[in-house]
Amino acid sequence: MRDFTVSDKDTSLVARLKQQAIELGFNRVGLTRVAPSPTLDAYFRWIEAGMQAGMGYMARPDRQARRRDLSVILPGVQSLVVVGLDYHTGVIPAAILTDPARGRIAAYAWGVDYHDIMTPRLETLAAWLAAETDQEIVHRVYVDTGAILERSHAQQAGLGFTGKNTMLIHPRHGSCFFLGEILTTLEFDTYDTPGRATRCGTCTRCLNACPTEALPRPHVLDARRCISYLTIEHKGWIDRELRPLMGNWVYGCDLCQDVCPFQRFTTPTQEAAFYPPDSNRAAPPLLDLLALDEAGFKSRFYGAPLYRIKRERLVRNACIAAGNWGSAEAVPLLETLLEDDSPLIRGHAAWGLGRILGKDARPRLTRAHRQETDTEARTELAALLA
Repeated sequence: MRDFTVSDKDTSLVARLKQQAIELGFNRVGLTRVAPSPTLDAYFRWIEAGMQAGMGYMARPDRQARRRDLSVILPGVQSLVVVGLDYHTGVIPAAILTDPARGRIAAYAWGVDYHDIMTPRLETLAAWLAAETDQEIVHRVYVDTGAILERSHAQQAGLGFTGKNTMLIHPRHGSCFFLGEILTTLEFDTYDTPGRATRCGTCTRCLNACPTEALPRPHVLDARRCISYLTIEHKGWIDRELRPLMGNWVYGCDLCQDVCPFQRFTTPTQEAAFYPPDSNRAAPPLLDLLALDEAGFKSRFYGAPLYRIKRERLVRNACIAAGNWGSAEAVPLLETLLEDDSPLIRGHAAWGLGRILGKDARPRLTRAHRQETDTEARTELAALLA
């Protein structure tokens, strides 16, 4: 559903740009002048607190400089064109998603990788804009790939407000939409009015719903405890304290969005590429994930967002979910994974096995500890045996 319309009588460049965005399939578009983000200081405080966790690229001096001043990215930049594309499908029953025998995947990753959908469309929109003007303009296109505070700039472009869960929320469409940007040296005659900074009021549903307490206070996300970060961005060992709290999530997490009152306004996307081919793309059986080899992983997930984390991290996450499931059905596969080539998988498989079998897992874990040659995996096994 589009949340803006263009009058047939309005022939301005901005109106025609928005109409072109509609025709390319975007659901919303806004324009804002290039200026420092109003949340820039909060970003620097977040970095100083170390809440970016292992995402060191977010704290790099050159990336901080770009977020402070967009002209470092594109000299002479004047404007930001910000687009939104809905991804909510609502086609998978909650009973399937919450089934502990399945590994749950965040809704944005059920279909085709959104970068592959949005990036070429943004380039097409930028090319159209260049053709419509007599000026020589330069542009850059980003789909959450650039060092810019895109949610804040999107709020300035009128696309929504910032929720206490740090998500950009549209008051009539919720938060299930992707963002993309065109940075351009073109200056427009008119720009959109910024949205309100927040509309959450006294509601704290998102803060209360987070099982790992990754939202310590409104508008602050501690990535070190966030399930989305842990299952996607984090490449190493997941804190043993957090594993039991992760439930059956194996890629991302939707909990802080699902409980938001504004989500009741969400409508299904018209983008067919974002719909899952079947329920197993949204919540694959954990036994299937535990049995994946490299060839099986590539065959099943190539072209999907999950492909970016590769087999090692996905199976690591599945080992944790299997431990939380607690079913003896997972035991044979977890025992097999104790011999996997990846120390990361071996260690998390041991944790899952111990969580399911308790003291009965000790003989098998003891043998694994004796055979283990990797230092970190040995430490993991020693902690379990302790």
